[in-house]
Amino acid sequence: MEIHRRDGYTLLVGGPVPPGATAITLGSFISMRRQGVGSDQLLRHELVHVRQWRELGLIGFVLRYLGSYFAWRLRGYPHWAAYRRIPLECQAEWEARAAPPGAGVPAASQPSDW
Repeated sequence: MEIHRRDGYTLLVGGPVPPGATAITLGSFISMRRQGVGSDQLLRHELVHVRQWRELGLIGFVLRYLGSYFAWRLRGYPHWAAYRRIPLECQAEWEARAAPPGAGVPAASQPSDW
């Protein structure tokens, strides 16, 4: 495992990641599989989560994230369908994809407007 300390976050390359995922963010720690390294879009997505954790705090983030996930599961959606409907995931993916070509990766402490 490699540890990279960057402006506003720590990236763990080869760290623990749930099955089926390429990365996971907990607070200001991003754990990423080696195959995800080099994807600016993936890192932008995870940095949105770093910002969400900062804005919402531990309890706020966990309640919104898991509350939404379980609400979709209770409606009968399978795991990945429920996951894709979590508003915090939708926001992270939208912002990661909305960056203009060549935008690179912003520092975690910067606002979301590129």
